[in-house]
Amino acid sequence: METYATALLYAIPFFILLMGIEIGYGYFKKNQKYKVMDTLSSISSGLTNIVKDSLGLGVILVSYPYLVDHLAVFHIEATWLVWVIAFFAIDFAGYWNHRLSHHVNIFWNQHVIHHSSEEFNLACALRQSISNLIGYFPLMLLPAALLGVPAEVIGILAPVHLFAQFWYHTQHIGKMGWLEYVIVTPSQHRVHHAINPEYIDKNLGQVLCVWDRLFGTFQEELESVPPQYGVLKPAHTWNPIHINFQHLWGIAQDAWRTRSLKDKIRIWFMPTGWRPADVALEYPRRGITDVYHFKRYDPQVSPYLRGYAIFQTLATLALLLFMFYNYSAIGFEGLLLFGAFIFVGIFGYTTLMDGNRYGAWIEAARALAGWMVLSLTGDWFGIENFWAGGPRLVAIYFGITLAGALFFGFIEKNPQHQTVRS
Repeated sequence: METYATALLYAIPFFILLMGIEIGYGYFKKNQKYKVMDTLSSISSGLTNIVKDSLGLGVILVSYPYLVDHLAVFHIEATWLVWVIAFFAIDFAGYWNHRLSHHVNIFWNQHVIHHSSEEFNLACALRQSISNLIGYFPLMLLPAALLGVPAEVIGILAPVHLFAQFWYHTQHIGKMGWLEYVIVTPSQHRVHHAINPEYIDKNLGQVLCVWDRLFGTFQEELESVPPQYGVLKPAHTWNPIHINFQHLWGIAQDAWRTRSLKDKIRIWFMPTGWRPADVALEYPRRGITDVYHFKRYDPQVSPYLRGYAIFQTLATLALLLFMFYNYSAIGFEGLLLFGAFIFVGIFGYTTLMDGNRYGAWIEAARALAGWMVLSLTGDWFGIENFWAGGPRLVAIYFGITLAGALFFGFIEKNPQHQTVRS
């Protein structure tokens, strides 16, 4: 986990830099693809995901090292050919895992967060799941394990393969000629994120597009069908923790309400969106029927709240980078507490972003808890070892958080929720 945290220490600033370049390009071209609150929600989602993954929160059904140790038919050295085979194996497994997530109800829950943005930009790529608490992906690497691909090779290539999927989440790059037949391109991935009937569940490849062409899930981006982004049952929230579990909660409600014992069981494994007939009739759910004319989620907020959300997102990012920088010294129990502050903070300020004022109580409680940690330890997870004024700065941060909670909870009036038509 420490190696992964070190990789993120360098990857996160790089991703933020690329987002800044894309925002700047959109500004100068007068073709901006970013909206402030949507972007903050995307970044916040990414932060929850990397905290969860860097702390190893979840249960792995079986690890890849176990599979290769017990099932390998061959034992091979890590030559250049093995690296190539491993990359193809990871990409092949990624394709089928992605396809499973799109086609089975329970697995869609761990992927819906990635599609929840109604914009399409590099920030959208950061929307990653925290609800995938049971790790089964190594099972999809069974072919690599049988071939005896070393675990060290998979361990290095897996994060590289993941980070390689960031760049193509953009609308500013058109079709790329012959590369359209080799790799997943921005054009192909725009199709994947679109909710147009022509595009649903297409282009499931992650780095190579050969699997889509081979297994019949490829769809070219059509000039006559401009992609519309989001999900057919919109999230209607900026809170990434809510988004992560909305679909799961909906399945659980339907399983409880249906009178059919068979449906209570099979609903989890039916195609995405399937509902028991009796529940669908008694508890109908609205979805998007016209993808070109629907109300995008954009609640009206004051400039003060927008500024506060920007501040909290940047402060949370800074705190997280410090956590990765001091990862080994903080220790596991300290990391769990630090991670809890990150999660609660994101839940609090994104709740405020939605216009729900109970988020102010969450922010106030977090500020007081932060001051308590500072008071009891005289430090903030070892920050004083790097900067003598660090604890004071953290105390000021929690003071701003408490002031924001008081302002948005008791002074600023709750604005009416309004949405704008696309």
